[in-house]
Amino acid sequence: MSVIVQKYGGTSVADADRIRAVADRATDAKRAGHDVVVVVSAMGDTTDELMAMARSLAPTPNARELDLLLTAGERIAMSLLAVAINQAGYPAASYTGSQAGIITDTAHGRASIIDIRPGRILEALGRGHIVIVAGFQGVSTAYDVTTLGRGGSDTTAVALADALHAEACEIYTDVPGVFTADPRIVPDARKLHAVSYEEMLELASSGAQVLQLRSVEYARARGVKVHVRSSFSDEPGTWITQEDARMGEQAIISGVAADHSEAMVTIRSAPDRPGVAAAIFRAVAAQGLSVDLIVQSGSRDGRADISFLVPKDELDRLEPTAKELVAAISADTYEADADVAKVSLVGAGIKAHPEVLADMFETLADERINVELIAATSIRISCVVRAADEERAVRALHRRFGLGPDGGPLRSHDDDA
Repeated sequence: MSVIVQKYGGTSVADADRIRAVADRATDAKRAGHDVVVVVSAMGDTTDELMAMARSLAPTPNARELDLLLTAGERIAMSLLAVAINQAGYPAASYTGSQAGIITDTAHGRASIIDIRPGRILEALGRGHIVIVAGFQGVSTAYDVTTLGRGGSDTTAVALADALHAEACEIYTDVPGVFTADPRIVPDARKLHAVSYEEMLELASSGAQVLQLRSVEYARARGVKVHVRSSFSDEPGTWITQEDARMGEQAIISGVAADHSEAMVTIRSAPDRPGVAAAIFRAVAAQGLSVDLIVQSGSRDGRADISFLVPKDELDRLEPTAKELVAAISADTYEADADVAKVSLVGAGIKAHPEVLADMFETLADERINVELIAATSIRISCVVRAADEERAVRALHRRFGLGPDGGPLRSHDDDA
């Protein structure tokens, strides 16, 4: 019997009626002949509420205790779903991350999965049970409860799908799939039938919030088929799969993503010599901060500015380190600018079509939007702009590259000429 892993986000299990709807989906899959494993997030805004309560007691709560607290939301959701499924006449068993055999490292708040030991899940499936697993959590090699970071339930689901050799991992959300842009910004954004792992990685890292970045990385590394779809309808969603080898022959633009969750940090007038960049980013890494879009200005009089992006909510942690670093490397000063946004164009084959870059910058120029930082990969171009220009930039680029309803399933740049 094939295994299906279903994951439901917080809005999908926000109240009793929605939990019953999730129970119906799970039992429908069981009746269709599948072994069913369901991964759940916390109900609604439970995690945010627990975090706020903890921070009202301590500005920086103890990391171990905070992880133990935050996992309560998923445990509540999993138990309620098991109650609903049992009431519907199907045996169900719920498990915490540790009971499900999800083993992580010891990094509280941002733990990584290092092993899955699904013995109890397989036993329950063998007895005909629908299995419910609390997402977002595991147990460390030091036997402490850990959390996987924001959106970690996606990673839980993908990791379990891999460990159980599932037919697919279905990610149910409050949107019907992956779109060419955020529909709240671009009302005529088009739902994509499929995107490659590589494109989804770039979209996720560029601000698209449909899937957690680490879940896409895990899916790509293990070849897990992911289907992103709505928990509020039966329509097909978006498949995340291996890239078609032919896609590189066209400058196919999959979407425009935007992210205003990062701040731009600049080390002014740092010595332009070997080892300085290493010292900067070694200090940043020691704080466990993720870094994006590193740009160094041209050298003048043996000095250069080094700019990069970090999460806005981590600036307080970075500031003491940055001040010490400026003194240590004999730079002039450290600046942090939170009033920025990153706008990215994602599509296979961008590197082979320089006209795509030219058209992107021309579009932004026509809108009188200044570009402050630029970075590119073979399938993504990202620009840092003023936060006030974010939505205008997204709409303009979406129009320019024909990503609306008339764009077609695989729109090449040449078709827009």
